[in-house]
Amino acid sequence: MGDEAKSSETNSFTSAVTLNQIGVAQVPRRFVLPPSERPGRSLRLNPSTNTTPLPVIDISSLHNPSLRPQVIEEIHVACEELGFFQVINHGIPSTYVNDAIDTATEFFNLPSEEKMHLASADVHKPVREKMGNYVKAVRALQKQLMEAVLQSLGLKADYLHEDFEKGSQVMVVNCYPACPEPDLALGMPPHSDYGSLTILIQSQPGLQIMDKNNNWRPVPLIEGALVVQVGDQMEVMSNGRYKSVLHRATLNKERTRISIASLHSLALEKKVRPAPELIDDEHPLAYNEGSLKSFLDHISGNDFRKKGRYIDTLKRSP
Repeated sequence: MGDEAKSSETNSFTSAVTLNQIGVAQVPRRFVLPPSERPGRSLRLNPSTNTTPLPVIDISSLHNPSLRPQVIEEIHVACEELGFFQVINHGIPSTYVNDAIDTATEFFNLPSEEKMHLASADVHKPVREKMGNYVKAVRALQKQLMEAVLQSLGLKADYLHEDFEKGSQVMVVNCYPACPEPDLALGMPPHSDYGSLTILIQSQPGLQIMDKNNNWRPVPLIEGALVVQVGDQMEVMSNGRYKSVLHRATLNKERTRISIASLHSLALEKKVRPAPELIDDEHPLAYNEGSLKSFLDHISGNDFRKKGRYIDTLKRSP
């Protein structure tokens, strides 16, 4: 039940925020999931998902040569086991984070006409200053984390440095209004991100990740922490040592949730392939090369969910 929802009563698009403001008492039928896919059911079947802590890594020691190896090892374990971790003491001021969330909240609370007035097809058009401060800060953080993740794989910190420098940063800002029947729908269906790393902030809990046992695990909201997720590009680059994390967004009956994801990827046409250093007799070549462009081609159209995950199309037969 995303940002722009098509009304079941009319042939026009009505924002999910507007439906919330109107006070709709039930989830429109088109958003109701089959019983087996509903978030409430999956958590009741797997109650243990609420008890196991998820990795939270203090990355301030990355700047300390004697302590850096310990942080690198923590990142390695988190990426290998879950493809996910949260970072604290990351250096991004809390004012930048709060201003970004406030700016997004302000935007989604605008009337639809004003939102459309601010719309632009020009990806180079400047964003608002408060959001821009966070965008720049999170890009600098991504560079630090990418070096650490690469080192955790046994690669050099500057592996593909120029390609990453020329890569893209896409900010995806989502609003998930309070939902009258949150157990019947999802804010975002299960998916993985194509890029190398995704760094995310959220105003309320709602993000869930799938672990190796196919259990959905809620990601707690930790003050000052940022969520880091492994994407499809990293899975390919690591030759399968790290798996991109499957995740989804749940809804809340009383609170609106804002999420801001910074997706980092190689350039549109740039092909990504497994690092030669990670291919050996024990780990044969497991993926064909792919690009952001081919990923976008894969998900285009209304039937992209039926096509399955793009990463699966790159896997080589054993």
